[in-house]
Amino acid sequence: MRIGLLLSGQGAQKAGMGRDLYEQNAAYRAVIDQASDLIGYDFQQEILENDEKLAQTQYAQMAIYTMSMGIYAALDDQIKEQVVGAVGLSLGEYTALAIAGVLTFEQGFKILQDRGRFMQVASDATDSKMLVILDNNQDRILSLIHQAQLAGATIYPANFNTPKQLVIAGLAEDIDQFAENLQQADIKVVPLAVSGAFHTPFMDSAAAELTPRLANEAMAPMNVPVYSNTTGAIFDDVKATLTTQIVSPTHFSDALLAMQAQGLDATLELGPDKTLTKFAKQILDKHVDRYTINDLASFQTVTDEIVGEEK
Repeated sequence: MRIGLLLSGQGAQKAGMGRDLYEQNAAYRAVIDQASDLIGYDFQQEILENDEKLAQTQYAQMAIYTMSMGIYAALDDQIKEQVVGAVGLSLGEYTALAIAGVLTFEQGFKILQDRGRFMQVASDATDSKMLVILDNNQDRILSLIHQAQLAGATIYPANFNTPKQLVIAGLAEDIDQFAENLQQADIKVVPLAVSGAFHTPFMDSAAAELTPRLANEAMAPMNVPVYSNTTGAIFDDVKATLTTQIVSPTHFSDALLAMQAQGLDATLELGPDKTLTKFAKQILDKHVDRYTINDLASFQTVTDEIVGEEK
């Protein structure tokens, strides 16, 4: 089986995530304990069980990365040998790069600790919001965004998640007005529970700090391909792409289709929820199976099924 990994992005976090894995899986627990050693306090108790901290970018990114890496560490080697590529959403790209051997766990953790802080500062500087727009005519939505910009609104496309889901970001009052206009046109919108206008020029200050932060990081060659949300292709210049990513729209759909084009039998999402698996259902061919691991029960079910299929 050719498996493509999907690695969760910010917004998937929730208090208590991975608790049962921590209690009952030694490989998973070792990764969480490594995070505790790196940060200097009990990561499971102080971060993964803490709603208030998980609502903050500076903690949420480390939390999702660490949980996803813990799940990967716990996977059967037979499953790992079947992985042919990886796609992460935004911060999930760091998880994908760590799984692919480009970064060590410690490198990814420390970079995200700083990246989250840079983005938190940028978020706090402006009253901004993100909004999910559910509509199958994205050209129409982009035209409406352009019209709003010409009228003085500060809003931008931020995440092209699926052909039917576009996330926008901007000044809170402009997002609220745009949302009201869309609802009057019978277009469904959903507020996104994040703390800033990510993947837009609102993150310029974060990008300016991330560039020198990444400059001296040693990065190894990939042992599996990782597909970029920014370019829709396999990562080439990792540092430049990660810096561009922070201020540019993500194109998860393009990256996922690029991975499928190389041959894919199944996707396996590692992280707190099933968001990327739901995206994959809309994007990929129907013959591609979809698996998700977000707790102990799903870990046992999925690993038994995948390993059993190969026997």
